[in-house]
Amino acid sequence: MKKLGRFVSTRTGFFAMLVVLFWAKTLLAYTTDFNLGDTSFIEGAITFFNPLATTIILLSIGLYFKRSRFFYPVIMMFYVANTVLLYLNVIYYREFTDFMTVATMTGYSKVNQGLSGSSLALTNVHDLFYWLDIVVILLLMLFKKIKFDPRALGHRLAFAFTSIGILALGLNIMVAEFSRPQLLGRTFDRTYIVKYLGVDTFTGYDLLKSQHTYSMRKSATKSQLEKVKKFTDSNYAKPNDKLYGIAKGRNVIVIHLESFQQFLIDRKINGQEVTPFLNSLYHSKSTYAFSNFFHQVGQGKTSDAENLLETSTFGLSQGSLFATLGNDNTFEAAPAILEQRAGYSTAVFHGNVASFWNRNNVYKNLAYQYFFDASYYDTSGDKSTGYGLKDKLLFADSVKYLEHLQQPFYVKYITVTNHFPYELDSEDKDSSFTTTNTGNTTVDDYFVTAHYLDQSIKEFFAYLKKSGLYKKSIIVIYGDHYGISNSENKSLASVLGKSSSSWTDYDNAMLQRVPLMFIIPGTNQGKVYSTYGGEVDVLPTLLHLLGISTKRYIMFGTDLFSSQHKQVVAFRSRDWVTPKYTSVNGTIYSTKTGKTVKLSKKQKKSVEAYQEFVNKELNLSDSLNEKNLLRFYTPKGFTKVNASDYNYSNGLAKEKKIEKKKGTKSTSLYSENGNKSTTSLYSTDAPEINHSSTSSNRIKITNPDSNN
Repeated sequence: MKKLGRFVSTRTGFFAMLVVLFWAKTLLAYTTDFNLGDTSFIEGAITFFNPLATTIILLSIGLYFKRSRFFYPVIMMFYVANTVLLYLNVIYYREFTDFMTVATMTGYSKVNQGLSGSSLALTNVHDLFYWLDIVVILLLMLFKKIKFDPRALGHRLAFAFTSIGILALGLNIMVAEFSRPQLLGRTFDRTYIVKYLGVDTFTGYDLLKSQHTYSMRKSATKSQLEKVKKFTDSNYAKPNDKLYGIAKGRNVIVIHLESFQQFLIDRKINGQEVTPFLNSLYHSKSTYAFSNFFHQVGQGKTSDAENLLETSTFGLSQGSLFATLGNDNTFEAAPAILEQRAGYSTAVFHGNVASFWNRNNVYKNLAYQYFFDASYYDTSGDKSTGYGLKDKLLFADSVKYLEHLQQPFYVKYITVTNHFPYELDSEDKDSSFTTTNTGNTTVDDYFVTAHYLDQSIKEFFAYLKKSGLYKKSIIVIYGDHYGISNSENKSLASVLGKSSSSWTDYDNAMLQRVPLMFIIPGTNQGKVYSTYGGEVDVLPTLLHLLGISTKRYIMFGTDLFSSQHKQVVAFRSRDWVTPKYTSVNGTIYSTKTGKTVKLSKKQKKSVEAYQEFVNKELNLSDSLNEKNLLRFYTPKGFTKVNASDYNYSNGLAKEKKIEKKKGTKSTSLYSENGNKSTTSLYSTDAPEINHSSTSSNRIKITNPDSNN
């Protein structure tokens, strides 16, 4: 102990002691307060060591001060400040299952309001260990058990410690990027950044990102918004008179097909249909389907698809709009429009952790009233994959929440089981279905999970019909993005009747088709349309089917049923597809034949015009979102969304409270059914189903570690 006392009484020893103590406190937070999810050995090692680098860098600043009267106050100031930052994140995480951003810190009043003044109630007994060391150190210094060392460290030695910290941080980032590619580029979940890089690095990264966003938004002007509006106004497509309002007043049920590509529709493997139920919907007279509908996502993948669907604007050129800008972005989204224009209730059902893609914050800005995330379901054991609750369980277990929503409602189901690496427990697999034998596991398993998803939707539709919701709804089914990546497409070629040796970029582009179906029960004019369009076109198309004009809103998409719809599909890469030409990496192909085209002068002008349109559309959409230009524009009759109006805890209790308040005027399915539950109408063959495992409110998230 005497040796230890002498060591910590030196500046190097005191510095080392603080580094070790803060390292220990951070690991305490990681293991007891932050739910960072399941980890592999490499992930565990990264998480274990990641607090060291930034702690060394921050505390080494004190080493540059020669006089002891400056060295000790400075190094302790950084130590206490870092402890405060860590502890604030602990308290915030306990309430919101998320980490504090710079925007959250600077908006303290909103944080305090969000914590409902209950910070004291969020404390735990072990919180003592976050502060005890500081008290003990100060007492030891006061009673001179830790003596002040008057000997200054040379700047070279101080710089050596700083360099060690910087080197360790660089190594940490390199290993993290190797283990989780595009970790900082895509920023799909703050939990992942903390898990791989630590709280300090996350805060520093968020500060740089916030400063960049602040600079862009500070320079924004109303005239920039006017340029956007001029473009969207000039490209507005008036609705199809025969279809406008055909689904007016109906419930809207959106089913988000994870990683589901168009080639799965009508595909047979070994003589068996991969998706027999979706095939039957696709060809139904009640379905208005599209065979040339493309996803338009970028690095934001699923979150980009949601943004395109909900707002009719594009995701960003880099990263995810939801994750990087979604906290305080202004949106004119489907939930807000439908609530304000037609009195819709709005909800999302998703069996993944709420913070993934920053949904828990973005959905509030979109004006979703309810978000039933993983914490509302039993995701324990084999009920979930690495990406959330299995689809059959999601649909089945959501009924107890769906039936209490006031009608009309706009709800979205985000499926997850058909997600890379397409793994499914053996008991969930259909033993009668035999997949391909390409030798590529990704390709072979893809058809298995797609088949499972098809069965999940069939079970859900059976419930909709039994409960009476089917006839009162319009069901929108769409694929969010590709499932088989370009690097795997050559292995897929033989399944599609093509040769891998002659596979081209054109073939890759054509595989970006995903399904889009508008199912309107009771109609009989449905068919498969060959119109070219993309995800940005879904919202205006849907609103027109509901009899809601989109002319007042800023939307980059247009009604797919309109004769004025411009059939130019822009990809986030700035490539594009039209019925005549396809452009990939500057090479022009004939869309019909797939062969490269030698352009005449006239054709070259047409192609240049298409490219100019695509560039302008993407640039203006980026400008709109990056600079938050919608804050300068309020459409007629539209009230800007206030995120603080929404809270996603105790969703079922809130639904029941509204039912009770409305009494006989309640329009929920539960009320219409004589105040009796419809859960017994749901039938599923999911082997994991456990009807005794239900909860009316939130339960602890058992597996938040996810990938998208």
